[in-house]
Amino acid sequence: MRADLLSDPVEGLDEALAAVDTFDGALVAGLLRPGAAQAAAVAGLAEAVAGTPLAARVAEAAERAAAGAAGEDHFVALAAARSALLGSVHDALAQRIDEAVGRPAPEVESSPAVAGEKSTPAAAGPEHGANLLAAARSWLCDLARSGWRGIDHELVAGAAPVVSAMLPDPALRRRATLLDGFAAELAASCPGATLERVPVRRWADLWSRALLLTVPGSAGERPDGSVTGRLLPLGIDVQEHATAVQAQVHAVFEPADGGAPRLVRAGVSAPKPDTVVGAGLWQLLRPRMSLLGAVSEGRSMELDAMPVTAEGDLVWDDERARAGEPADPFATARVRLSAATAAPVVPLDRHPVRIAVPVLLEGYAAHSEECGLAFDLAGRPLAVDTDRMPAAGPLTPEAVAASHACVGLLRWDAGEFLLQPLAVETTVRKKTVAVHAGAWAGGTTDKAGVRAEKAATDAVAVLRERAGRLLRK
Repeated sequence: MRADLLSDPVEGLDEALAAVDTFDGALVAGLLRPGAAQAAAVAGLAEAVAGTPLAARVAEAAERAAAGAAGEDHFVALAAARSALLGSVHDALAQRIDEAVGRPAPEVESSPAVAGEKSTPAAAGPEHGANLLAAARSWLCDLARSGWRGIDHELVAGAAPVVSAMLPDPALRRRATLLDGFAAELAASCPGATLERVPVRRWADLWSRALLLTVPGSAGERPDGSVTGRLLPLGIDVQEHATAVQAQVHAVFEPADGGAPRLVRAGVSAPKPDTVVGAGLWQLLRPRMSLLGAVSEGRSMELDAMPVTAEGDLVWDDERARAGEPADPFATARVRLSAATAAPVVPLDRHPVRIAVPVLLEGYAAHSEECGLAFDLAGRPLAVDTDRMPAAGPLTPEAVAASHACVGLLRWDAGEFLLQPLAVETTVRKKTVAVHAGAWAGGTTDKAGVRAEKAATDAVAVLRERAGRLLRK
């Protein structure tokens, strides 16, 4: 890897982020009665997209917003401009990563994104729940007018009937979930006038994405297909919250027809009680996806017509997969990873926070800095994000610090590239030993893992018994 490319500045990056940050600041106080600073912020956003097809609409929206007379269409245009700027940042950073690791850039095309897949045309038809989308858009525009400092329980509660009406419809559930989570965060922070700190970027991200998803056709059926071939897992990324957990397997897919290898993902999620933590999480996820067991055992999987999205996400079906031959993730990374291409990213998903590129690093020296652990690559430091490593596996910061090879996800956050380790190779008693974050996914004999699983089993059993008692009443 050319670490120098990761530390060199990206042209135009700071200017694009500055325009977004300034606009996000305007949303803090709201755009109902904008002052001079807020008017300048929306004008700056319009200026940043002046050379794009959005220029005319955003310029009009900025003028109306500066006068405090913005309507729904104007707020949508401003959200689109913000999303376009962050999309350009995403693309620039993704291109820089491809150059640094020497990997082929993803092909931007409308045809199926994964080699070896059979495409199925999306069903065309009118947008579901147009009235509900309009109601959601109206609520989001009211938020922009009030600003984060102006939110109160009455305003936030306006989302509840819209979400309740959306949730029963599978076609609207994606938007409903986003609105529900966003409204819950706002409700927990009311009244906004008393907030010590406003999560400016996060709430602006949620607001703009939700607003764009209310535009008819924005979340239409994505082109889906199916793939047949061999799946070679690289590692598991675990994302845990108080009431939910998700495991995402990153892998290289080799099409049965001999096509070029591709980077794909397969995810599984489950609701969870907040008492289930650590290795106990796998009990909730394991029954839902056989792939987790294959990763734990170090095996490939043979896929037969497995559904896949255009973005390279496998829609996992255990009936279409069977365990294959042993496959070492480090061998896969050394032989196939550099030639594997990624699927193109759809416009609404082009955001720097989405970047998570599988990479293999070798020959580095690990050392501690004031901000944490870093890998020295030919004299250039690469920060290691050990906070993202799950407690549901044996991979620890100590193992990473003692390693000499690492398979991880290259991310970008707070103005710099970071590495999230998925697995490392280290030397124990003169032997090379691999330690994987997802090693306990299919079960474990490790003492710490066994204790955590038993604690989770007891907690789940108690909760089920209590739930059964409540249902009987």
